[in-house]
Amino acid sequence: METDTSLEYLSFRSNIPCRKIVLDDSEKVWTIYDGGPKTVRTPLICLPPVSGTADTFFQQVLGLSAKGYRVISLSYPVYWSINEWCEGFRKLLDFLQLDQVHLFGASLGGFLAQKFTEYTHRCPRVLSLVLCNSFTDTSVFQYGDSAPFLWMLPSMVLKKMVMGNFGSEKMMESVVADSVDFMVERLESLSQAELASRLTLNCGSSYVHVDKLQHYCVTIIDVFDDCAIASPVCEDMYRSYPHASMAHLKNGGNFPYLSRCDEVNLHLQVHLLRFERTRYKDGGGKTFSN
Repeated sequence: METDTSLEYLSFRSNIPCRKIVLDDSEKVWTIYDGGPKTVRTPLICLPPVSGTADTFFQQVLGLSAKGYRVISLSYPVYWSINEWCEGFRKLLDFLQLDQVHLFGASLGGFLAQKFTEYTHRCPRVLSLVLCNSFTDTSVFQYGDSAPFLWMLPSMVLKKMVMGNFGSEKMMESVVADSVDFMVERLESLSQAELASRLTLNCGSSYVHVDKLQHYCVTIIDVFDDCAIASPVCEDMYRSYPHASMAHLKNGGNFPYLSRCDEVNLHLQVHLLRFERTRYKDGGGKTFSN
């Protein structure tokens, strides 16, 4: 069964309302799905890859909220610089009245999670990080010189740039191929400006000052089969966070949170359980609700 017609996805769309939140002006519209008890003040926030939308992490919203966790999956509006995105995300947290959060980011989402943690390190808004198929330096994509001109390219060209990293479905397991099909549909729903701005964030010259993030609790999730993140990039992630917990999946492709959702959800629970006996579990700062 295709992902977007599965019972799980239909249940997600039926039970988790979609919210549109306007910040700054009418063009800055954040889309969020907020599942789980709203009394939880330190939720897990999921940040999608370039091709993702707010429903990309529906399996995490459904699976973890059923266990008492609060999970917010979102899609961001058009921002053309990392600092602009970080300031917009900070304003979103202020609007939602969330002082501190756990971040789960995939690919670009993981990079933005790290940059936001760095951006707010003097007044921390992030409790922990889970990074899936992510990176610390945009130079690995070798688009630095052309990144300032991506805004001029037509939508079709931009989509081909992204889909070129999805791989051939002929060589994939059915569940991995279904995850690709699902993300292709998400990609098709993005406007030219949305896609161009995300690729600009993904490919523009930038890197994470990982020395500022060493005291954070970090889990790295990656896969052993083919994905857009090459082995040297994964190895750089390991070196950047030598004390991180490693969650290696045998397979899952570019989108294991869809194709191997049960395993990913289990790793997320293990990660969050570290905060069960801390001050972030109880009262206004609890991570989940019993």
